Amino acid sequence: MLQEPDDALFACREIDLDLGGRQILLGISLSVQRGEVLGIIGPNGAGKTSLFEVLSGRLAPKSGQVFFNGKDITKLALHQRARLGIGRSYQTPVVPEALTVAQVFKAARQAYHPFLVPDQAEWGANLAEFHVAGTMIAEQLDTLDRRKLLLSCLLMRRPKLLLMDEPAAGLINSEIDELDEVLRVLAKELNIAILVVEHRMELLETIADRIIVMDAGEIVSQGTLTDVLADPKVRAAYFERSAEEIDA
Repeated sequence: MLQEPDDALFACREIDLDLGGRQILLGISLSVQRGEVLGIIGPNGAGKTSLFEVLSGRLAPKSGQVFFNGKDITKLALHQRARLGIGRSYQTPVVPEALTVAQVFKAARQAYHPFLVPDQAEWGANLAEFHVAGTMIAEQLDTLDRRKLLLSCLLMRRPKLLLMDEPAAGLINSEIDELDEVLRVLAKELNIAILVVEHRMELLETIADRIIVMDAGEIVSQGTLTDVLADPKVRAAYFERSAEEIDA
């Protein structure tokens, strides 16, 4: 049986995924330690979000294993993984637009037992640098504050691992700087492991300890951001393919 590395909080081994008769992921293996930020990049269609669907428990792999805290969690559903301390954010920060911020926090606090007290919601909001009146309607929040609201809801449950899918999407440079500071605190001061899929290299350059590059459902390179961007396989995936698509 495949085993998780002794020093890894979270790992997957030889993940294969088929959808609609098409192979989406092929032999994906990775691991992340406590307090580490692992960036995942790749061209559109590389399988990055599909990988998160498997890691979070929304999709079952065709084969392979997922480990958390030394235990095989491959067969656990999304809600079971959430209760273990695995949080997930999505590309689009969808919030309950008709609710106030305070109502969103209450719903998150009472999502499952044990219910949390309001102080824990405030703690999560402070960590996320989310400073908005509880009376504000969620629909009125801009993109950054929507992301911070959702992150606050995750943090109040004190997760050990965050799976973040394009958290910088739709943000301007100054907002990315704010997000950068928040993620640094979560990883380096609270020892939370973070897997982040991202296209904005300026964010990954400052927060990621390692980078994995995916293409056509496989890992084609890994290392520092500088190393992987110099890798001929990565350049082919990003640049040569783009040129071919333009010519076509």
